[in-house]
Amino acid sequence: MIASPVPMERTALLIVDLQNDFMHPEGAYGRAGQGAAAIAALPERLAPLAALVRAHGGFIVSTQFTLVPGKGGEPLISPHLKALRPFLAKGDFLPGAWGHQLVDTLQPADLVVEKIAYSAFYMTRLEWVLRKCGIERLMVAGIVTNGGVASTVRECHVRDFDTILLEDGCAAFSAEVHETAVNALRPVGRVATIAEMMEEIGPA
Repeated sequence: MIASPVPMERTALLIVDLQNDFMHPEGAYGRAGQGAAAIAALPERLAPLAALVRAHGGFIVSTQFTLVPGKGGEPLISPHLKALRPFLAKGDFLPGAWGHQLVDTLQPADLVVEKIAYSAFYMTRLEWVLRKCGIERLMVAGIVTNGGVASTVRECHVRDFDTILLEDGCAAFSAEVHETAVNALRPVGRVATIAEMMEEIGPA
């Protein structure tokens, strides 16, 4: 039985930024030597929950960080991001490209939304598609806990979605940063583990 009154048909696993350019050794971050073991472990950890959500009629929603190509295909990169990640180049996080896609382990997504900032709601169609599909409850996972995940969880909260942060379904570049971010989000919404949610959902 599910503890929440929201049925699975109105529930989504919201996956933030688990894309090849972030996750794969041949992606933009992998080529630059940017990564963390906790981040790399997320797709395999989330895969059983994603399968269970699908089996019970729920949605898999992938929000994907995007570098919009400008003139000549050069990516439009915010100054703060360029300073933080100077290795980002033409072709990275390009819409439709392999690096932009959700990692294979979690494919397929039912809904895919491009995002250009930390929050998956900022200047995107995410809220529109969630409302159109009747989705009321969001289990949020992805990277990084203190960035895209935290910003998205807070936006879910102010939009009155029933929000659950998957504590072990997200990660940051350090365990300390991850833990601090999770604790800061406890007043915003429910925090649960992947195992707890799978138990609540029940067998396929």
